Amino acid sequence: MTIEIAYRNLVAVLSPAFEKGEATQMARIVFEDAFSITNFVRKDLLTESQLTQLADIQARLLAHEPVQYVVGMTCFYGLKFKVNPAVLIPRPETEELVAWILEDHAKDKNLRILDIGTGSGCIPIALKTKAPNYEVAALDVSAEALAVAEENAGLNQVEINFQKIDILNKASWTLLPNYEIIVSNPPYIPLEEKKLMATNVLAHEPEMALFVTNEDPLVFYRTIADFAAQHLVNGGWLYFETNEYNATEVEALCFNAGFFDIEKQKDMQGKDRMVKARYGTSGSGTKLVCISNC
Repeated sequence: MTIEIAYRNLVAVLSPAFEKGEATQMARIVFEDAFSITNFVRKDLLTESQLTQLADIQARLLAHEPVQYVVGMTCFYGLKFKVNPAVLIPRPETEELVAWILEDHAKDKNLRILDIGTGSGCIPIALKTKAPNYEVAALDVSAEALAVAEENAGLNQVEINFQKIDILNKASWTLLPNYEIIVSNPPYIPLEEKKLMATNVLAHEPEMALFVTNEDPLVFYRTIADFAAQHLVNGGWLYFETNEYNATEVEALCFNAGFFDIEKQKDMQGKDRMVKARYGTSGSGTKLVCISNC
C-alpha cells in the first residue's frame, strides 16, 4: 500500500468517529510522529511492519485513546515531547502561560525559576529552551512523571533540576531555595465535575494531575501561594494556570497571602485562565492592592 493511499484510508476510517478536520489532523500526527513522514502524497510503499503498526494505531484511535499517547509524542511551544499515561498531554493554554512569562521577563537575565507539578516537563523545558540563561528547577510527586520529564529534557538538550517532592508536605519546603519566579499548573478539577469530563481524558490521563477534593478545590493554589510567600525573593513573581471558573478566587487567595500587582490573563478563547502576582513590598514598603476585584 502506498503512503498516499494509507493516509487517505486512515482519514476515511477515522472520519465517522471524529469530525473530518480532527480525523485529518490525527492522521497527520500519526504519519509525522510514528513514521516520520511529512509528504502524504508519496507513491512509495509502506513496509509490512509499518502496515502492522498502522493497523494497531488505527484500532487504538477508534477506541478513543488520545493520539498523543498512541504515537508517544506531542508538540508544545514548537518543541517535541514524549508523553505517556503517567503525564498529562500539554495543552495550548499552557503554551500561553509560558509565553506570558517569557514576554514579562524578556529583559531579565539569570532568573531562578521553579515549576511545581511539572508532569511532562513542558513548562520548564520550554522556558529553558527559549531563555538558556535561566536556572530552572521542577517538582513533581510522581516518580513516573519525573522519568518522562527527564527524558524530555534530554530530548530537547536542556538541563533542568528535577526533584520528587510533594508540595503539600510542608516539611519538604526547607529543601528548596529562593526563586525569582514560581509557576504552576496544578490539579484544580473538583471530583464532582468528573462526570462532565471527556471519556478519553478519564480513561487515559492521570487522575492525580487533574482532580482535587470537592471540599477544598483550591488546596494546591493556596499551598503554593503560601510556599511562594516564603521562597520568592522580594519582588518575585508567582504564575498560575487556572480554571476559568476559579481565576477570581485564585486572585483573592494570592492577595490574602500577601501578594500585590495581581492580574488575570485571558486565553485565546477569551476565558480567564492565568493569574500572576508579585510578592514583597512596594517602593514605599507597603503592600499594594489587587488590581482586579479581589
